[in-house]
Amino acid sequence: MESVQATKQRFGIIGNDPKLNRAVEKAIQVAPTDISVLVTGESGVGKESIPKIIHSLSHRKHGKYIAVNCGAIPEGTIDSELFGHEKGAFTGATATRNGYFEVADGGTIFLDEVGELPLPTQVRLLRVLENGEFLKVGSSKLQKTDVRIVAATNVKMVEAIQKEKFREDLFYRLSTVDINIPPLRERSEDIHLLFRKFASDFAQKYKMPTIRLDEQATQLLLKYRWSGNIRQLRNVAEQISVLEQDREINYQTLRHYLPDMGSNLPAVISSKKSESDFSSEREILYKVLFDMQRDVNDLKKLTLELMKNGNAAKVKEENSGLINKIYEDNNHEEELASFVEDSDTEQSSNDVEVLGLSSGGTLEGKKSKYDFAEEIEEEENLSLQEKELELIKKSLEKYQGKRKDAADELGISERTLYRKIKQYNL
Repeated sequence: MESVQATKQRFGIIGNDPKLNRAVEKAIQVAPTDISVLVTGESGVGKESIPKIIHSLSHRKHGKYIAVNCGAIPEGTIDSELFGHEKGAFTGATATRNGYFEVADGGTIFLDEVGELPLPTQVRLLRVLENGEFLKVGSSKLQKTDVRIVAATNVKMVEAIQKEKFREDLFYRLSTVDINIPPLRERSEDIHLLFRKFASDFAQKYKMPTIRLDEQATQLLLKYRWSGNIRQLRNVAEQISVLEQDREINYQTLRHYLPDMGSNLPAVISSKKSESDFSSEREILYKVLFDMQRDVNDLKKLTLELMKNGNAAKVKEENSGLINKIYEDNNHEEELASFVEDSDTEQSSNDVEVLGLSSGGTLEGKKSKYDFAEEIEEEENLSLQEKELELIKKSLEKYQGKRKDAADELGISERTLYRKIKQYNL
């Protein structure tokens, strides 16, 4: 069996972190078998190295190795890509096509971002894992394939299963062995090693001297959170190598290339709210909207009572609880007292004024009571539309424009959301 150190050198894996070494060791141990492997870890940690190790050390090493980015293939064509299709199976299918599972027979398929697979495709994949059988799109002929599947994801699979976005039975089939790659922030001793390697590579690539960090810059490098992991570190090393004239990099220079550095502390503040925060905020907004609607309805009811009866004293007696609620502020005591006194003399317009519906004590212009009631209703509708628009925008932003997820979050159908998007010209 090949040693961990030799394997890391062979595949260009840099670092001596115990968790990283354990991940490589598990890949070496599982390689001679045919069991499925699920590689987990944050985006940018280098998960693609593990399936290459597994394939190269297995008895399938002379077979084909195909890497498929499941998140990059449109939902409508992914079945055709993976399993193939027959001629005429759908519009544009002018010839029969062999899918990846047919082409890679006897080899290994790496399904990157497997958590992005649509549910119908998950059912097809489960059948391949269980008995090696699949159907081409548009065909009724059952075909067999002998393929080793290694999958990878940065999605929290337990949460995806709870939200019914990923099948639990497929998860257990894929994760017979789970190999986790630690994030870069948990490999502090490897960060400087990786940076030096990237700096050396870019110096050779661009034919220029290698950049070097002073002591303070090195400490900043180690303390930074690296939310983009190795991919982000490599990007920063390349930018500095190309843009900086001085090859000795100090703290201030390095700091310019690290986003979200508001202070000396390496804190990265996410601009995205968690789902629980979004849900609680939505509930508060709904409560405010319902309270506003109820208050407006109460005011409309009281106004209509005045317009019908024309007797302010009677209305005050029958709706004392509602009036006390409206005038619970002490500043309205005089207006409340005048509610009865003025009822016999100025019922036509002052009834509305007494209720506090005019900010200055008098109605602007000469609008009728019916006009005023219509304005209340219009203001209510505008307020609700604004809140609805705000919620739709937030949900679409959260799910990066995915209408189905946004509709599920808002508790409406995708068709209704599409209509709202057209209505508000989003």
